[in-house]
Order: sequence, then C-alpha cells, then structure tokens
Amino acid sequence: MVQGGSGDAGGNALRDQTKIKGLGRWSLALASGTGLLLSPLSAAIASEETEITGFYENATYVRDSAGLSKFRNTVQINAEREFGELGIFSNVSWNGVFRGSYDGVYDLNSNEYGRRAGGSIRLENTSGFGGSTSVPHGGGLNLPNTFNLADHPNKGMIVLGENLHSTSGGVAFGVPVRPCDVDSRGCINGYLDQDTNELRFSEFNDRLDFIRELYVDFDYSFDNGHILSTRLGKQQVVWGRTDLFRVLDVINPVDFSRNNIYDELEDIRIPMWIVKSDYRMGAGDIFDDLNVSFVWNFDRFRPHNIGQCGSPNVILDAGCFFRGMNTLWEYGGTVANFANGNIATDFGPGQIGIRKAHMPAWSLSNTQFGIKLEGVYRDVGFSLNALTYRSQLPSLRGGIPAQNAFTGVTGIWPSLIAFDIHFPRVNLIGGSLDYYAQGLDTVFRVELAHTEGEEFANTIQSRLFSESNVTRYVVGADKNIFIPWLNGRRAFLFSGQIFGQHIHEYQSEQRLLGRVGIPDWKANWTGTLLVKGWWMNDRLSPQLLAAHDFRAGATTIAPSIEWLVSDNLRVIGGANLKVGSGANKFDDCRTCNPWDPFTAGYPGHPEGVSLGLSGYEPLGRFRAGPLGMAKNQDELQLTVRYSF
Repeated sequence: MVQGGSGDAGGNALRDQTKIKGLGRWSLALASGTGLLLSPLSAAIASEETEITGFYENATYVRDSAGLSKFRNTVQINAEREFGELGIFSNVSWNGVFRGSYDGVYDLNSNEYGRRAGGSIRLENTSGFGGSTSVPHGGGLNLPNTFNLADHPNKGMIVLGENLHSTSGGVAFGVPVRPCDVDSRGCINGYLDQDTNELRFSEFNDRLDFIRELYVDFDYSFDNGHILSTRLGKQQVVWGRTDLFRVLDVINPVDFSRNNIYDELEDIRIPMWIVKSDYRMGAGDIFDDLNVSFVWNFDRFRPHNIGQCGSPNVILDAGCFFRGMNTLWEYGGTVANFANGNIATDFGPGQIGIRKAHMPAWSLSNTQFGIKLEGVYRDVGFSLNALTYRSQLPSLRGGIPAQNAFTGVTGIWPSLIAFDIHFPRVNLIGGSLDYYAQGLDTVFRVELAHTEGEEFANTIQSRLFSESNVTRYVVGADKNIFIPWLNGRRAFLFSGQIFGQHIHEYQSEQRLLGRVGIPDWKANWTGTLLVKGWWMNDRLSPQLLAAHDFRAGATTIAPSIEWLVSDNLRVIGGANLKVGSGANKFDDCRTCNPWDPFTAGYPGHPEGVSLGLSGYEPLGRFRAGPLGMAKNQDELQLTVRYSF
C-alpha cells in the first residue's frame, strides 16, 4: 500500500493530476534527451554501412507494503560500423551503445521514494527512562555535548532498518530519505549525493553514463600468424562465466540501484574507459587455442552504485546506514537503546558516525591493470587471471579524531563508532575451467578467485576493521533435459551453481554479552538454480530462478514468463519473492567503552573493549546478506520491450 498524505478527496485528485502532468513533462524531457544523445551519431547514420538497432522498454514493478517501486522507461540505441582495413590494421570497426532512462517512481510514488518521503520518527527506549519506551528524535538522554534539534529537525526521515525489521532492543537512528536537492542531510559529498533528477534520469550525470559503450576494434597481424586484437574506449570487460554473483568478473563496477542483484550483469555493469588487447596465438602443438589478454582500466575510479537511501533498491540497505551515519556526524542525533544498552541517547555533531568518503582521484596508481591467459585443451576451456584494482565496495576505517560527548575533548578514541569511507587496493589471482562432458551432455564450469587487501568490519580491533585474504569460488553445471509430459519437442534448460566464500584471517570470540569480531560468516555458500522452458516455437518461455543463502537462511524465488508477441514486441511478467530468515543480530559496539570511565559497563571494564551486546543494526546486515536484507521486498513485475 502506498503511503498517503493528509487532505480531502479533491486534494488527492489534484495531486494525482499534478503527478500525471509532471510525468508528461519528464517524458518530454526523456524524448529530448534521447534526441541529444543521438546527435553524435548523425554522421555515422548517414552512412549505409552503419547498422542501427535499439529498443524502448517500460519496467513497472509493484512492491509489497510500498506500492509502485519502479516505473522505468528506457530507450537504447546501438550503432555499429565496419571499416575493414585501414592502413596497417584490419577488421576495424566502431560500436556505440547509448541509453537513457526515466524512472517515474519518484513522481508517481513520491510519498515513498520522492520529495515527500519519510516523516517524523520515534526511537526505541526499552528502559523506559524518561517515562516512555519510545521517544521522538531529539528526545533521548542528553549528553553534556548534544545536538540542536533546529539544525536537525524531526521530519523527512525513517528509522534505520524499519522496512526490514523491528529495533528489538538494538540501536537505530533517524535516516533522511528525500533526494539530496530536497534534503541534503546525510548526502556524502562525491559518493551518495544524488538529487531528484539524477535519480529520475540515472544515465544523465557528470560521468556521461548515457554513453553506455563507445569503442573501436582493430587487429594487427604478425608475420608468424599471430594477431593482436585491441578494443579501445568505453566498454564492459567480462572475466568469468557465472551468473548473478561475481567471482572473476570484477573489472567493471555494478549498478545495484537498477534492480538489486537480479538484473542481467550485461545491463547493470557500469562501462569504463578501458583498453583491452588480446594477443591471439591460435592452435599450437599442445593447445587448440591460446591467447593472452591485457586490460588497462584508465578511467577515474568508480565504486559500485549500492543505491542511495530513499531509492527503491539499496543493496544490503547499506546506503541507508551510510546516510544515517553521515547525518549523525554532521548534525548529531538520537540513537535508540544506547546508554546502558537500553536508553535512547542524544549525541552531538562530530562524535559518532561517518565523516567523509575518500574517493580516489585519478592517478596512474589508482588505475587497474589485469592480465589473462586463456585457452582450449581438448574439451577443456581454461583461464588464468591476475588483476590489481581498487575495491568497488566501501570500507569503514575507524580511528579518526572525534569529540568526547562527555568532556568535549577531541581525540582518537579506541573502538569509537566514527569512520571515514575508503576503497582499498585489492590484488586478485584466479582462474576458470569449463568442460563439456559428451556422455552426460552437460557443461561443467569452475571459477576461483583469491584476493588480498580486502577489509571487513571487526569489533575486536581498535579501529573496528581488519584486512583479510579471501577465497571465492563457484561450481556450476548446465544441462538440457527433456520432460516429455511437459514438452516432448523441446528440452528444458537446467542451470545450477554453488558460490562459496572463505575469509582467511577471520576473527571472532565470545564475550560477556555475545560474540564480537567480524560479522561476515567465515565460510558461506549460496546456491542458485535456473529452469527455463520454451513453447509455441520458442515464443513463450517460462522461467524459474531461485537463490538460497545457506548461512543466512534466506531464499529468493523469481518466477517469470516471457512472451514474444512479435519479432519486435516482447512482454515479461514475473515476481520476486523472498522466504526464510531476514535480519540477523551481531555486536553493535554499544559496549565498546571508548570514553572511559563514562562508557564503562562495569568497574575495570577495559577501554575500547566490546562486551558483545548485539542488535540488528548496523552489522547484522552482513550476516543476512543481500537476500536476507531484502526479505520484505516482494514484488510483482511487468516489462514490455519494443525492439527496432
């Protein structure tokens, strides 16, 4: 159900009319933007050798308890021109992919995701201190150095995690959810700071994302028969052979704000300016094919788009945590159940939270470089991969100067929940195998990646993070199976995968009130299953996709049916349903005692040592994983695409 505002029926009708008019204006803007987007192609289009294709697509999703969660209209134009030989180069061609989108959800459901989202909040106060088990924002226990409610009013907010779980005795705080041009609180400069139009028109930004791909291909032939094939420009470079989750495929960041983890990777990878060269040696005495690939991503660093709080898709709900924490740092705020583990507490600015994000500036050292050896030996395809890159996921590093809320003194305090965001350097080695077993008519694939330099939250360490090597792998199989009683003429595709992750330098121990350390599981596995069939000369194709996180106990089931109405018109109806466990509890560092003796749990409580009191926020999200943290986001989905 969509949240409604106050007022009479006439007022609601007027607002609806306003929404429709606004939609018309933005649709016109989209059409105009598409025209501008095409202008660089005018010269190429005039050429008969240029091939132009494209599509228009509307994706309309409705989410349980939220109403409309997507009304995305997309126009994509693909252009390709082959030149043949140019000087010393052969097979010269260029390719351009241009995409523009308008998501009307921010206009049609502005109470949930737009300029009218959020409202006033109350925060849990389980002790009843002050006479109530809940208090309004600004109504907690006042520490000697607190915040000014006039600077940080109780409006336009939600309680962190309220759409996913109850506070249930844990910590929580207010999170602003309106676009950053409407409410700038918690908008981290240069990272999670999108305004209304940047959310509506996601490709039209300062990174020129409407240029989805723009590259040239060319070959250089050597006298020995070897070929150097080069692709230069904005592109996707795909390493790996897996679906849904990535192991080797980490060169391009991913835009999770489009549809969490569920869209095809081809649609949500963020293209980067890259040069890729393949030295093709072909068949030899041992290998049936062999080549070496060099990749240099020389673009300015780009992290994953994890989704901004206040938008429909925020993977792990991390964007809401970051926005709420930055708000705490900049303005202060009320934190549920903090003092004594059960009293809502008011903190002042610069005491706890996230101070800023260190976005790597362009430099040679901040680019990424990779090399891959790839070949075929009989029925086995293989690759050996090495890559050095900046982590596309953020790391929170504590140990920054902050104010003691009791004394007013600024210093560096052990285990204080005050952080900067960093993107550490990561080195990866790995490889892959795929094998076609003729006797079983089955393709098997294995993918492995080992990284060093990744960082994890860790409540044992005084800066609340630690570095660890990580091994990830996937084992999968694809097989066509006939099910005669369903379709005697066409086989069904069955594809299964098991993803595994192992954290090597894992730390966890039991303390007085619970476990502390790294919230992620030391070892975890996620299984996926895809079943797809075809009827009506392949014009009707039902599909079932399921994924299960074994340690989190969370499952996603996504049935859909695709109908090819004509060669140009495609309709897909489906659902995305979650079952099983949702949020998990873990140490939240309320009992870390950074400001001894004021925050000591008992006489002699060591400074900066957590006792392990836990809650759902903020670290339980890592135990729930992306499936568990989306438990209450069941959706019905309809997509219509017209190709030309």
